[in-house]
Amino acid sequence: MRKLILLMAGFFLISNASAQTIQMALIEGGNYTPLYGVGEQSETSVGDFYLDKLPVTYADFQEFVRKHPKWQKSNVTKLFADSRYLSNWENDLKAPANLMDKPITMVSWFAAKAYCECQGKRLPTVDEWEYAAMASTSKRDARSDSLYNVSILRSYEQPKTYMKTVGNSESNYWGVQDMHGMVWEWTQDFNSIILTGESRNNGNTDAGLFCAAGAIGAKDMMNYAAFMRFAMRSSLKANFSLTTLGFRCAKDAGPQNQLTFK
Repeated sequence: MRKLILLMAGFFLISNASAQTIQMALIEGGNYTPLYGVGEQSETSVGDFYLDKLPVTYADFQEFVRKHPKWQKSNVTKLFADSRYLSNWENDLKAPANLMDKPITMVSWFAAKAYCECQGKRLPTVDEWEYAAMASTSKRDARSDSLYNVSILRSYEQPKTYMKTVGNSESNYWGVQDMHGMVWEWTQDFNSIILTGESRNNGNTDAGLFCAAGAIGAKDMMNYAAFMRFAMRSSLKANFSLTTLGFRCAKDAGPQNQLTFK
């Protein structure tokens, strides 16, 4: 029955008194091998969760800062955002008119986290993001599809993709759009350290998982693109605000979240 619902429903609405009505996609969980998987611990289980169909836009974030003044660029605590935070805005309340339908960027992890929480949501974890991102338009796991992987790598080479209009790409298997070829996206645990089984015992990280040495343990054809994402995440600090970094929100799947399909 759940599989039938997944195939029939492209969107759903979450009913939450403290949140706006936002279009999200239901991601049916499963097992996958993340980039950092090694040995017996290579497979990771991801539970069912909901993910915003689209990245948060400038229009969305403009509404947020109007309702929550402490996240306006002149009011934000410097600990929570660097000097680039919303630096391209005309003033505290007005984003550039030509960017309203573009993915919001120049926002810190703290601001992205606050936005999601105000919607009754949260940022997706790295595993959730990577799990949803391995889907093509027709397959929930397209990592073995060489053409799909090449298209992702080519999208990373395009200039100024943060200027693309949100929602113009094809939906993937889950009904999610713009996960590749637009902007990098904040995750809840972007700065979580990567550990091996041995490092849990002796407190050391495995240097072989980083930089070019990590390619030795590659598990699938999609790993090069994944290495790029993990390298990007490892370079971030939570107060960074970058031109190429945006976000979308997620939500736990559970009986406490009432869904209305349309």
